[in-house]
Amino acid sequence: MKTSYWFSQLSVRQRIWLFATVALMLAVVVLGFLMNPPSKPTETVGFSVDMSIRQIAPKLGVTGKALARELELPLDVSKIKPLRKLGVTHEELQHVVRRILSHVDAAVKYYIYAALALGGLVFLAALGRPEGSGVTQRRAWYPRSPYIVSLLISVIVAGFLLGKSPNPMEGVVKVFKSMAGLYPDPKAKVIAFVFFIALAVAGNKMVCGWACPFGAFQELIYSPPVLRRIKQKKLPFILTNTIRSGLFIVTLLFLFGVIGGRKGTVIYHYINPFNLFNLDFETFSVLLTVIIFLLGSFVVYRPFCQFICPFGFVSWIAERFSIFRVRIDQDKCTRCGACIKVCPLEAAKGRVAGKKTPADCFSCGRCLNVCPVDAIQYTSVFKIGAARGVGAEAVSRRG
Repeated sequence: MKTSYWFSQLSVRQRIWLFATVALMLAVVVLGFLMNPPSKPTETVGFSVDMSIRQIAPKLGVTGKALARELELPLDVSKIKPLRKLGVTHEELQHVVRRILSHVDAAVKYYIYAALALGGLVFLAALGRPEGSGVTQRRAWYPRSPYIVSLLISVIVAGFLLGKSPNPMEGVVKVFKSMAGLYPDPKAKVIAFVFFIALAVAGNKMVCGWACPFGAFQELIYSPPVLRRIKQKKLPFILTNTIRSGLFIVTLLFLFGVIGGRKGTVIYHYINPFNLFNLDFETFSVLLTVIIFLLGSFVVYRPFCQFICPFGFVSWIAERFSIFRVRIDQDKCTRCGACIKVCPLEAAKGRVAGKKTPADCFSCGRCLNVCPVDAIQYTSVFKIGAARGVGAEAVSRRG
């Protein structure tokens, strides 16, 4: 009901924007499927223990060091000896090959991520609030259904249908794995990382909030109104970010051999919930991670994103440079606390207080229709700058 009323209140210009955006999103996805049709990864039957690491690694798209690490061999082991002579069994090889192939990117997902982020950005910045509607109509602004649809597409299509890779978490991890010599083409991993960061910067954490499959799954679990009967917890950002950043640093120390004295250990492999989308729980710790954080999502907002995700940490840093994001007019704000109450994190609290590094904001839009004095907008830095310029010019003329 709220969505139909919202649509009826949109101006002609906004409706054109809406239909043009949906058309562009579909065009981006179709282009992705045409240029990168999903395909099954290389079959594991083509590999045997009579082959060497040097023969197998290129076919899997990894370096000899990476394959040796996966096989639990020393990184400096002979790369030309048959694996049989290195003590590797056929079953061990097949298990490792399947695990590596599960990380092969379905490139069309990049287009889906871009389309979902674009749709969310246009909705929040230009469509959520019908033009000409006053603050008394704010309850009808920003209906939840477009957001829910985006989340469902992310979970179903970019998650279960197309598999675990690529995803924002791997976008960070694979860059550092390349630097440690575990991938032969660091350039490709850097480009993927830049792609995800660009989406996060274009709209504040937009790829996390609107497009990431596991983030979307957590959001869907947390969001139903019936769950408001459960006492949902808002955790201190200093606690969650300390744990998340500390894990990130420890992971790098293990990966580069500073701790443990052996390069190549990736802690995130043992707590990677994106394995859910391949239904492949290679270790018990992965299955336990999925269970804990999905169940935790009933009580805590996006717990994996808050406590673990390395891209969540990196994109929190990138938020300082976001072009579009939630902005609070401090001159209008009455400090009533309405936005702080509906925000599932401490993001609104930090912005109201004027902190330079507030908590993560996932662009969920919850705060955009609760302010009684219309002090909150999802807008660009350029628009704010232009508004300030107009204001300064007006003051000058009055002077």
